[in-house]
Amino acid sequence: MSRPYQIVVVSDTHIPMRSKQLPSRLVEDLKEAQLILHAGDWSSWDVYEQFSRYAPVEGVAGNTDPEEIISKLGYQKIVEVLGHRIGIVHGHGKGGTTPERALKAFEGSGVDMIVFGHTHIPYMESVRGTLLFNPGSPTDKRRQPQYSHGIIRAAEGRLDAGHVFYDRT
Repeated sequence: MSRPYQIVVVSDTHIPMRSKQLPSRLVEDLKEAQLILHAGDWSSWDVYEQFSRYAPVEGVAGNTDPEEIISKLGYQKIVEVLGHRIGIVHGHGKGGTTPERALKAFEGSGVDMIVFGHTHIPYMESVRGTLLFNPGSPTDKRRQPQYSHGIIRAAEGRLDAGHVFYDRT
């Protein structure tokens, strides 16, 4: 059996406002990534360039991002990996909870998974056959006990996701 395709998932990096650099624990996983997904609130295009040194990057803008990021990335997209459709959206907006807004953003699009951010709260739940996944934040944990990012392992017919938690940025 071949090795699963490894995707590192991040959101709400807020660099350089919340941290000056990527956390070492995140960098360990970036070195093994085949793809990086970022669900918005980068704060600077330099963050995209930092991630691009490790693997191809797909991402969207968040509610605190400057016009440069919004115009280059937009607010939502669908990425296909090994036959799986993964929607990416930040999740900000009005009405409902952040997971509800993320789900609504891809209503009828046939995605297998939705990656979102905005809350800085790690989250994973399957809703009507779609996996909703928020990696939390590697640099701004707010009230969470630890910083976090996500790992998705994709193989033919399977998508497995999980969180990676750590104490220091």
